[in-house]
Amino acid sequence: MEDLKDHIVDLLGDAVNSAEIQFGELLINARRAEIVKVITFLRDDPICKFASLIDICGVDYPARERRFDVVYHMLSMAHNVRIRVKVTTDEEHPVHSISAVFPNADWYEREAFDMYGIVFDQHPDLRRILTDYGFEGYPLRKDFPLSGFVEVRYDEERKAVIYEPVNLPQEYRSFDFMSPWEGAKYILPGDEKVEKA
Repeated sequence: MEDLKDHIVDLLGDAVNSAEIQFGELLINARRAEIVKVITFLRDDPICKFASLIDICGVDYPARERRFDVVYHMLSMAHNVRIRVKVTTDEEHPVHSISAVFPNADWYEREAFDMYGIVFDQHPDLRRILTDYGFEGYPLRKDFPLSGFVEVRYDEERKAVIYEPVNLPQEYRSFDFMSPWEGAKYILPGDEKVEKA
C-alpha cells in the first residue's frame, strides 16, 4: 500500500495535496481543479487499475471556509484495493464533473447536488434526483431545518407532488412509561375481558 501511495504521489505531483493510509485504505486529498486528471490517472495507470467507481458522496463541515468534501470511492478489482479521493469546495466553486471518465458518476453527482448543493461543472444533466424540482434547500446540510410548517406528498388525483400545511391528526396521548413487567396500577385496554380468578 505504501508503494502504491508513493507511485501515485510521484506521478501526479501537484495534483495531490496529501496522501495517507487510513483504516486500511489509501486516502488521496486532491486539488479541486485537477480532479479529472487524478481520477483518469487512477483508472488508466497499469499499476493502479482503479476501474470501478463505487460511489461519490458529500460531507458538510459548516464551520470550515470550504465547507464541503466531495469523496470519490474507487476499487481496483485487479489488485483488490480500495481508494478514497477527496476534494474540498464551497457553495460558489464548482467541482468538475467526472461523468465523461465514469458514466455512473452522473447520478452520484446529481445526488450530491440535490442533497448538499454541491455544483458539478460540465455535468450533462445537473438537476435534482431525490427531491422534487420545486424543493427548497438541501436536506443533508447541517444547517437544514429539522422541522417546518409544510409537508410534501404525492396527490393521486392531481398526479403531482404537492406542498400543504403540516397536519397532525393524532390526539395528544399521555404515556406512563411503566415497564409492562412491573404491572400497571390500572386496567389496561383489553384486560376488562379477562375473567378474574
